[in-house]
Amino acid sequence: MKVAAITGGTGFLGRYIVAALHRAGFAVRMLVRQDPVHPLLDDVRPELVLGDLCDDAALARLVTGADVVIHSAGLIKARDRAQFFAVNEGGSAAIGRAVATHAPGARLLLISSQAATQPHLSHYAASKRAGEVAALAAYGGTDWCVIRPPAIYGPWDRETLSLFKAAAGPVVPVLGGADARLAMVQVEDAADAIAALAIPGGPQGQEFALCDGVAAGYDWTTLLDCAADAVGQRAARVRVPVPILRAIGLAGSITAAVTGKAVMLTLPKTREITHPDWSVASQQMPPESLWKPRVGLREGFAGAAKWYREHRWI
Repeated sequence: MKVAAITGGTGFLGRYIVAALHRAGFAVRMLVRQDPVHPLLDDVRPELVLGDLCDDAALARLVTGADVVIHSAGLIKARDRAQFFAVNEGGSAAIGRAVATHAPGARLLLISSQAATQPHLSHYAASKRAGEVAALAAYGGTDWCVIRPPAIYGPWDRETLSLFKAAAGPVVPVLGGADARLAMVQVEDAADAIAALAIPGGPQGQEFALCDGVAAGYDWTTLLDCAADAVGQRAARVRVPVPILRAIGLAGSITAAVTGKAVMLTLPKTREITHPDWSVASQQMPPESLWKPRVGLREGFAGAAKWYREHRWI
């Protein structure tokens, strides 16, 4: 069996990637801090390497003998810019060095973010772009791909859960402008794309975007309509003016600075949220011979809401 080594395999997307790799016939090796017991991995018996991105010995054990190394670990919220860069850039560089030193023949997949295409918007976006550059510089090889998913949703996701909770409530805030566009992808589709690109002999030296097939993305009206249909309720919609959103973000930044705790909604994050164009170019998608999205937004939102209800998350 081909061996796939993965970081970030215990995260929301990461667990689905591990399951998709297993279905694709890979033996999976995971970098973990503790045993990753989770219902999504009931049928998978991965090899576990205890450690983290700061542990060079653990990274060496992780990648040695691997046919493909998938770097999915990273921070989506942090207390400040330095923490984002320490993990998203420093950790990516560490993976690149480990592969170059201990698995020079391995294929390297970097799971980045669509935000990396706009690094000026936020500390997160800048750190993800810096992580791509650092990893590839340290790796030095040619058998690599960078994959930049857009907004990902689906069962077990706590980040987009707030959208469904708001849709089920009396009032739902509209954060983006009337002309804003957001590309989306359902989590199992995203994981299947990554597993397809992990197969040795695939495209090399390329950057790929993902989406559910609607490359132009969705406006907020369509997103909220689909969410409302999924939860069976039409909440009143209130557009949040940008100055108010940024004031909330500023309060989050101050809270993070004072408490030293990571906060999701900070002032830099509001620039991501209000960016008008998170669409993707169709030519940036993986070849259709390797992968095609299967789940559309309406179907995907309905499935996510059903799962949330069954598990009493909403």
